[in-house]
Amino acid sequence: MAGVSLAGPIGGYDCAIIATARYVVGDRNEHDVVSFQYTCNGADGVFKNAVVTAISVVELDNEEGTFLGSFNLHRSPDGFAAEQLLEGIGDIVVEGDNAVGIEAYGKTSFKFASGALECLAEKTVKFTAKPTGFGKFKLEFMD
Repeated sequence: MAGVSLAGPIGGYDCAIIATARYVVGDRNEHDVVSFQYTCNGADGVFKNAVVTAISVVELDNEEGTFLGSFNLHRSPDGFAAEQLLEGIGDIVVEGDNAVGIEAYGKTSFKFASGALECLAEKTVKFTAKPTGFGKFKLEFMD
């Protein structure tokens, strides 16, 4: 992928949350900090056949969230990339009385990339996350 110019959709992942922790801040009702770890399998674009391991931390005010931080490691058969969140917001999606996932969007930066993912090196891109089932979501990146 060296020398490839990015414009528009970059690629996407199918993801699953593997661990969460919710901490009550205590200064007002429904003000929490949530950390979650997730893993993803590459679905399309430059991420086809890649995997991600990640951790994100979100401040929730009621069910509206602001990302405090996120770090993702992308591994493909012939490449590697490290990505760090710049900004993001999200909302918990509720169906009935149950939280079924998070819908989020923002900007992120690839701090390092090599091999097949080298086209991402030092790129700032947009992301979206949409729930696809309980604890699962689609993560997409666009230039």
